[in-house]
Amino acid sequence: MKKIHKKIWPKWYKLIKEGKKNVELRLADFKIKSRDILILEEWDPKKKKYTGKSLKRKVKRVTKINLLKLYKTKDLKKHGCYLIEF
Repeated sequence: MKKIHKKIWPKWYKLIKEGKKNVELRLADFKIKSRDILILEEWDPKKKKYTGKSLKRKVKRVTKINLLKLYKTKDLKKHGCYLIEF
């Protein structure tokens, strides 16, 4: 089990803290696995600095997908993608 620190913007920080958001969609440019601790550190993009607030969450599951194998690049750029939890 390791601790992984990542920036998070205030809008998303608030939703996670309130329990309204319990998933993250991130670029897979780092290693993470179940039972790791994700430390989300609030980052103010206007001031370009950390606010000093953070949240710790234990990772339950990680699913890595390559969207380019599923969709055309132009379609991803045009429409984006959803992360749907149910």
